[in-house]
Amino acid sequence: MQLDLNLLTALDALLEEGSVAGAAARLHVTAPAMSRSLGRIRHTTGDQILVRTGRTMTPTPYALAVRAQVHELLQQVQGVLAPSRALDLATLDRTFTLRWHDSLVALSGPALLAAVRAQAPGVRLCFVAESSVDTPGLRRGEVDLEANANRPSAPDIRAEHVGETGLVVVVRRGHPLTHDKALTAERYAAADHVTVSRRGNLGNALDDALARLGLTRRVVATAPTEAAAFAFARDSDLVITVPEAITRATIADLGLVVLPLPLELPSAAVYLSWHQRYDSDNAHAWLRALARDALTVR
Repeated sequence: MQLDLNLLTALDALLEEGSVAGAAARLHVTAPAMSRSLGRIRHTTGDQILVRTGRTMTPTPYALAVRAQVHELLQQVQGVLAPSRALDLATLDRTFTLRWHDSLVALSGPALLAAVRAQAPGVRLCFVAESSVDTPGLRRGEVDLEANANRPSAPDIRAEHVGETGLVVVVRRGHPLTHDKALTAERYAAADHVTVSRRGNLGNALDDALARLGLTRRVVATAPTEAAAFAFARDSDLVITVPEAITRATIADLGLVVLPLPLELPSAAVYLSWHQRYDSDNAHAWLRALARDALTVR
């Protein structure tokens, strides 16, 4: 059955105005055009809809019975085809899922949650752990926003560079390296290291930088998170190398200190990523703006 939604608009106007001329004026069409629409409506419904009574038009019993339903249907159709772009944060009721690197959750998550609660108390944030393998969570709609050091290459995934931070060395208080006036690359390489890798990778860009200097380091373990790595370093002479921004949390309370990295390396980037389906979603755009502010390293 071929349905013309224009007939629904015409029928609503005819029932509201009670005349062809009134409906035509309301929809900014000519009276003959509205008469043709009435004819098509009569053919489709099998009802006269409006009948002449003297100089006026009177709705049929069927027309009276469906008038409210027609108006409601038209409102629903308009809501689907022409949705309101207004965003009422006070009444917004929505749950967003965010897959962020755990260090970014610790560093920027509290600021984001505070901003969301202040503006939209009905919004909930679900921070979920990163996986050790690539997951299509953004593409499947399971994740609203990702934040980590990886720039997605898929054409349907948007990515925005929101910040960067250099690397620093973290060791326990009283570590032998803390006695050096200036930490050298040789002393750094000679220490035993723990790398942070969710995938269990022993090597990374640090080893390439050391190799260019003719140096190698010994990695004795990997840890899936910075927090776990800090636990290894707290009571040993192991060395951890992490983004500087992560150390803004109170690592001093863990008995750890920060030393400058004696290597020249590019800063670690932070990317905010989402699927293109959310480009025109006002609520998602609002959350992206708050996340961008929370993640930006100033």
